[in-house]
Amino acid sequence: MVDLSTRYMGITIQSPIIAGSSGLTGRLESLLELERNGVGAVVLKSIFEEEILNEHQVHLGSLDSFQSELEYLDYYDYKLREEKVGNYLQLIEKAKKKLNIPIIASVNCISAHEWKAFAKSIASAGADALEINAMLLPADLKKSPDDMEALYDQIIHKVVSSVNIPVAFKISPYFTSLANSALRFSKSGISSLVMFNRTYNPDIDIYEQSITHSNILSNPIDLLNTLRWTAILANRINCDISASGGVSDAASVIKLLLAGAQTVQVASTLYKNNVQYVNELHNEIGRWMSRFEYTNIEQFRGKLSYNQTENAAQFERVQFMKYFGEYNHE
Repeated sequence: MVDLSTRYMGITIQSPIIAGSSGLTGRLESLLELERNGVGAVVLKSIFEEEILNEHQVHLGSLDSFQSELEYLDYYDYKLREEKVGNYLQLIEKAKKKLNIPIIASVNCISAHEWKAFAKSIASAGADALEINAMLLPADLKKSPDDMEALYDQIIHKVVSSVNIPVAFKISPYFTSLANSALRFSKSGISSLVMFNRTYNPDIDIYEQSITHSNILSNPIDLLNTLRWTAILANRINCDISASGGVSDAASVIKLLLAGAQTVQVASTLYKNNVQYVNELHNEIGRWMSRFEYTNIEQFRGKLSYNQTENAAQFERVQFMKYFGEYNHE
């Protein structure tokens, strides 16, 4: 028998496989089905800050500017968000009563405003942890890298200082110095860094000559960047790592655990293979562990991370000098 249990953000869970934030985690019935099929925890479908702001703007139309609105939001009557926020808090409360696995709330944010009151409400509703999904596209020509990263720091500080539940910070790979930023974030009081969020990417329809959306679900090739950075940062930053992106099968999960991830988040593969696929993932991971005589995850977690493997330089190489030189297309 193998033991698939692990610790994540100080919480013991029975599987390293977490159902990531998606449409599958937005309804109580789906959450119950995910639990029945063995996920270690669920990250609820994100509530977007834009949704909250839109409701506020209906009531704040007389204010002089959008910036004034943002500044006023921190003091405005919290009941204005009752419909969007109230439904979300009700989902947390209902899920907490029905499920035995940890419930991780999720907020997709665009600013450092409004987090203190909202984060407190999430904790009061019974969430076991909170995941902040922060992706601030650096498209403003007037903002420096320091300006952008200062905003991330503000978001973390507001949330961590206002709740007594673990906070995970879900980021993109798009930082000037990702390793340094990750280290700094890990020292801010967060319990986990989640790498990486899946961003909306626009595409262009050349026949309609219009902007459309690209593929929504992740692709197995997305795993490689997540794998690289999980291995580079594992056991070198001051918090757990939850790996997300391109996790399509049991081999993907095993690779990320070998790289040093504490947990692995899945979503796209559940859409493609249905929720019952979690059982198959567990069975395959168990067979692999038995083959190599591992009885628990800690025996191999991080075995191939940057600071454990003799070939750490492979994680830093970004050029194809050797491999393209040997590649023969015939």
